[in-house]
Amino acid sequence: MDRQQELENIRAARAQAVGQTKLLIEALPWIKESTGKTVVIKYGGAAMTDAALRADVMSDIVLMKIIGLNPIIVHGGGKDISDYCRRLGLPVEFKDGFRVTPPEVMEIVKMVLIGKVNQELVAQLNEHGHIAVGLSGADGHIIKAVRASKEMGLVGTVSRIDTTLLVDLVQADYIPVIASVAVGKDGISYNVNADLVAGQIAAAIGAHKVIFLTDVDGLYEDFADKSSLIMRMHLGEASTLLKGDTLSRGMIPKITACTEALAAGVSRAHILNGTIPHALLLELFTDQGVGTMILPDDEDYVPEDFSEYPLDNLAAKLHG
Repeated sequence: MDRQQELENIRAARAQAVGQTKLLIEALPWIKESTGKTVVIKYGGAAMTDAALRADVMSDIVLMKIIGLNPIIVHGGGKDISDYCRRLGLPVEFKDGFRVTPPEVMEIVKMVLIGKVNQELVAQLNEHGHIAVGLSGADGHIIKAVRASKEMGLVGTVSRIDTTLLVDLVQADYIPVIASVAVGKDGISYNVNADLVAGQIAAAIGAHKVIFLTDVDGLYEDFADKSSLIMRMHLGEASTLLKGDTLSRGMIPKITACTEALAAGVSRAHILNGTIPHALLLELFTDQGVGTMILPDDEDYVPEDFSEYPLDNLAAKLHG
């Protein structure tokens, strides 16, 4: 390598470092605003089934913990459940977007969600340190449920969230990872919708934000028109959408969970595409974000200008 090429490589590396520094500086105010606050993340879709994407998401969640947030993960595992049911010759049936769950399918739900998916997520988080604890809704009776209907089998409707164990784990600096299996008064396990569970846990624990990682970029005015992504909307607008017939079946529980969480005092709800690399960090710690954000009705979003953040003042504090 000649001297000229070496200098060009140095300049390129310098330019890349400057870009990375600007991103960090842009993130600083958002980090400061979020430090010490709880964020509930509903994790699902392709970002969970793809090994590389899952590793990236887990790394981002660990980084969130390191910089001072308190993440709580809620997960489902619908694709894996269906795969195992087919292997064992059990029915795969849905009604109104919910899995029909007879007792034999409920056993598969528990095996897959608690024994497989949950432990895989915990193991990947714990590659970065001993920071994650795997749970189901039956542990500490976190998620209590009642049977939704006889026709749906052991599908449950959440009746109560007990945050006692979650608060203890968060205060001890662990990341709770919760499989969406609930328990009834009779000790029977119920299959509950992970989106709705995430919204109700966020509401019960007084989370700062609730985030839904899915397979689409967010909420669209017209899904066929990818330029119609809704970047921001208010609670009242989301509630109106639920009364109409334009939402897809997969989006209905997410928007329902968002509205329930915001109505209970959660300050923000986000719907993100988990297949976008580092979508969590981009949404939480940059000016633009990458998905749909839902705000309370009485609050307007006014982005601040952080482009001229005083580096010299920060440096003085660091070296003082």
